[in-house]
Amino acid sequence: MHRILLAYSGGLDTSIAIPWLRERYGAEIITVTVDLGQGREIAALHERALALGAVRAHVLDAREEFVREYILPTLQAGAVYEDRYPLATALARPLMARCLVEIARMEGADAIAHGCTGEHNDQVRLEASARALDPSLTIIAPAQSWGMSRDEKLAFARTRNIPVPEASEGVYSIDTNLWGRAIAAGGLEDAWVEPAEDIYTLTRSPRECPEEPAYVELAFEAGVPVRANGVEMPLLELIESLEIIAGAHGVGRIDVVENRLAGIKAREVYEAPAAVVLHTAHKELEKLVIPRELERVKHDLSRIYADLVYSGLWFSHTRETIDAFVAAVQPRVTGAVRLKLYKGDCRIVGRKSPFAEVAPAAAAAADPQAV
Repeated sequence: MHRILLAYSGGLDTSIAIPWLRERYGAEIITVTVDLGQGREIAALHERALALGAVRAHVLDAREEFVREYILPTLQAGAVYEDRYPLATALARPLMARCLVEIARMEGADAIAHGCTGEHNDQVRLEASARALDPSLTIIAPAQSWGMSRDEKLAFARTRNIPVPEASEGVYSIDTNLWGRAIAAGGLEDAWVEPAEDIYTLTRSPRECPEEPAYVELAFEAGVPVRANGVEMPLLELIESLEIIAGAHGVGRIDVVENRLAGIKAREVYEAPAAVVLHTAHKELEKLVIPRELERVKHDLSRIYADLVYSGLWFSHTRETIDAFVAAVQPRVTGAVRLKLYKGDCRIVGRKSPFAEVAPAAAAAADPQAV
């Protein structure tokens, strides 16, 4: 093994992984950092990786692809895991794996490595995606192989002059991208205890929200959100705008005990203002324009789709087949939905479409049985 490609986040584990992998395998280390809207200065990680001993450091802006090829199909499929989680972290992993595999081929790497600890779902998602794309690549999980405690990792970093985070950092396990934010650990394991207010960064507490509600009108064309309050904008920009507006009104907090891949239940807290608003609007518009039987089939497939994404099976024939079904439905999902955002509540207050299946108002008034 002469060259290893490392998925690099800039955190403690992936930072010490650079010298650890080099020393353990005697290989060149090349890092890849994928920008999916993490909300921090990604470009600085290039210099940091090189300073830690990487021979090359790739930084990729994949936000547009993330929105177009991953978020949008999942939105149109109505895929929300266990009716609560919009799958922000789960959606990011197959795209990260695809970037790793493509650059590994370009660089002639023998293996890819990542910083997942094996305690959560991410290792399964990342490794399953990478193996589906290129089973010939060796996959290394340093954070499992070295078996170091946090104190031992900090000591390892200091002996190699690697800057370490402040002692106050690392209390929570946090993953962020432009579709949402996942928070775990740090005391959140106790499902009875209310989360501390300081864990939230995208959403205001209801008591701090404006006293007047915000009304947002979203226009869709063939299942694609294209306008907000009459202003046309690319989907990436629309998501960013909705995150600000909905977050300011406390919308998007999700506190859930979910079924993990390992078969255990675990408490997770999510912030997903834009995802909550868009899923609410798309689902309502779809209910307006497709008949009952089709809507029920679509609902069942939405659950299957969410399970596939959550389980790391994005690159599967089943997911692609459901995508084809969803694509056949979307041309009718055209129209507008008006939402009222108020102190954490996201409520539908209006909907219209040229393909509406509801009876016209005049006909309903003349014939009550038509309703």
